[in-house]
Amino acid sequence: MAINIAILGFGTVGSGVAETLDVNKDVISKRIGQEINVKYILDIRDFPDSRFADLVTHDADEVFGSDIKIAVETIGGARIAYEYTKRALSAGISVVTSNKELVSTHGPELIEIAYQNNCCYYFEAAVGGGIPIIRPLYKCLAANKITKIAGIVNGTTNYILSQMKNEGIDFDTALKQAQANGFAEANPSADIEGIDAQRKISILSTIANDGAYIAPDSISAEGISAVTTDDMEFAASIGCDIKLIALYEAGEKPVVYVAPTLVDKSNLLYNVCGVFNAIMVDGNSLGQAMFYGQGAGTLPTASAVCGDILEVAATNGKPAEDRSWSKESVEVMPYDEICADIVIRADASKAVEGYESAALSDEAVLVKGIKHKDIADLVAKTGAKSWMHYLK
Repeated sequence: MAINIAILGFGTVGSGVAETLDVNKDVISKRIGQEINVKYILDIRDFPDSRFADLVTHDADEVFGSDIKIAVETIGGARIAYEYTKRALSAGISVVTSNKELVSTHGPELIEIAYQNNCCYYFEAAVGGGIPIIRPLYKCLAANKITKIAGIVNGTTNYILSQMKNEGIDFDTALKQAQANGFAEANPSADIEGIDAQRKISILSTIANDGAYIAPDSISAEGISAVTTDDMEFAASIGCDIKLIALYEAGEKPVVYVAPTLVDKSNLLYNVCGVFNAIMVDGNSLGQAMFYGQGAGTLPTASAVCGDILEVAATNGKPAEDRSWSKESVEVMPYDEICADIVIRADASKAVEGYESAALSDEAVLVKGIKHKDIADLVAKTGAKSWMHYLK
């Protein structure tokens, strides 16, 4: 017996899902005991050169009025995708998606609708592309209290920073290279300004926070557009590399932010280069684990989407565990009140009063546990040229 599904949006990810399900149909059928059949591809465009052209329809009513059990939402954005997702879930049709914007902004509502209609809303591919991270947090690490998550969750920015380091080029040149190679959008603002990472850490931190919703707009996000070649050279001089880090730390008021960070070479994230992603998870029983792999791309992302499709099929569309999120966003630690470790570019021979500190070089001082609101005053007092977050 086949399980009929529809793919909503036949772009980069949607086409990869159709390809993966077709190429791997024999092994998929063997593993779940059923065939996954793509019955419809809903898109406003036609794809006459695609071998899936005969599955394309422009009629949403035809799709949602059919016998499909799973809708694969790969449209992106939070407008049409939101409308179609609500429509599917309200009809008892499970939805799997790679749409981090939709999940991070409307997750509480959509998950609730899924539960009300005894179906699933799964989003493994929304964070980390092909890297398994959502399901491990819900299942493999379910016995842990997640105390910290620190990750490189955006391949575009990691590629740009890697090129700046390896080629000695400036930000604008590295961005153009990323665009030329298909690693950055024509309008890259969501990536380079940290918005994409902000959405992803919103999802991860909400799961780690036992479903207590942490909205993306409550998370401070700083991008990489201000990072210079001089910054990269300075980082190398003290045994560090600059990465855009998304951070969550558990607490009564969780600490969550996104910022360029000096990552020490002793940290596993130091060696994560190019478009690859990596997410470090700390659990009170687990200790530390790293999830690493391709954070974007047609087939890696499709792999994660298809994993969710199989998960839904294996449970006959019934939620396997409680994945509910609170309706209201919880209060996070205000950015100014967060205590962080930073490195200031200042004369290391002069004492830094009031804080635990250590010289990393003649012109680099590690300052531990300083509140963000006090950094400007410290920079002024020490005559520091600049500062940046530090992760060891």
